[in-house]
Parts: sequence; C-alpha cells; structure tokens
Amino acid sequence: MARGWESKDIAAQQDLAAQRAALRVPTRSENDRRRDLLELQRTRLLGELQRACAPRMRGLIEAELAAVNQKIAESA
Repeated sequence: MARGWESKDIAAQQDLAAQRAALRVPTRSENDRRRDLLELQRTRLLGELQRACAPRMRGLIEAELAAVNQKIAESA
C-alpha cells in the first residue's frame, strides 16, 4: 500500500515540476515564428538558385525569393 502512495506522490511532484518549467519558458510570438519560417524558406531558395541551371527555373526561383524577401521586410 505504501508503494501506491509513493507513486502518486512522485506523479504529483512531476506534474508540479512540469507546470513550473512551463511558466519559466518564454513564449515566442507568432511574428517571430513566422519570420523564422520565412528565413528558412529564403535559405532553401538560395540553395536552389545556386543549383538551378535552366534560365526559366532560375527566373521562377528569383521571383519566389523576391516575394519572400518582401515578406521578411514587411515583418521587420
């Protein structure tokens, strides 16, 4: 019977520790997350642009890169 009480107490302590940890973690705003995603997309497009050989493909990637750069500038 003591074993049951111990496990309940440990579970309660773990829950309390998780709640305290959640309070300490700073939450990131939606704008920060969106900007990070745009930066990742920009990096991916730059890599694709370096590998692109066909002029038509390069033009498409450059247009998409310009759109992403504009969104980044608007979010700043």
